[in-house]
Amino acid sequence: MQCRWNIAALVLAASLSIAPGIVAQNAIPSGTILPVSLDTSLNAAKIHPGQKIRATVMQDIAGTPLRRRARVEGRVVQARASKNIQAELEMQFDAVEINGRMVLIQTNLRALASYLEVEEAQIPEEMASRGLTPANWTTQQIGGDQFYRGGPVSSGVATVGQTTPWGALDVPRTQSGQPCRGAVGENTRPQAMWLFSSDACGVYGFANIRIVHAGRSNPAGIITLTSNNGKLKLGSGTAMLLRVR
Repeated sequence: MQCRWNIAALVLAASLSIAPGIVAQNAIPSGTILPVSLDTSLNAAKIHPGQKIRATVMQDIAGTPLRRRARVEGRVVQARASKNIQAELEMQFDAVEINGRMVLIQTNLRALASYLEVEEAQIPEEMASRGLTPANWTTQQIGGDQFYRGGPVSSGVATVGQTTPWGALDVPRTQSGQPCRGAVGENTRPQAMWLFSSDACGVYGFANIRIVHAGRSNPAGIITLTSNNGKLKLGSGTAMLLRVR
């Protein structure tokens, strides 16, 4: 049995041109959320299948060796855009940096937010003129949770998580009428949600973009976005909550 596992690891390592022994996805438990920011823009009218996609992890991932600023890599599967048809972008994220090496993963998409939403989530609700400083001001997460720096993360009167220097640490919650899951299997630990609410699900800040396939079901790992106005562009700094399958 051990011999078979070693052979499989060698095959995976060869496919990514990385050393064997570091390829196992079990270093990142199923259900782990990866909050990432796109490093470059994706325009469905200008990109092509096979084009590489790069993103950056924005918060340390508790319980794993994944750290803030780790690279995430993927590729464009298909893209099309025209004035006369619905724009579509298929992509997948399939590798993440751990200890300087790229490790194979499979992910799906929980939430997507524009750069404007990211900026607004970092603007304090109470300004410094009222005696507050960046160390203790309150901001609103993408999706509505309140982020009290130096204190809890709250949804209404309920505490749903805790703050860290780089974002929220919450147990994911479900949202009525939305398909996103809460905790997955035995992975009930708080997850790195960065600037997103604990129940964030779907698209924020993009009026015409929809997630039509999150990558949870077949074809697993393939994320499909559509836009009904013939254009589909994700700017640099677009935020995503990816989830490891």
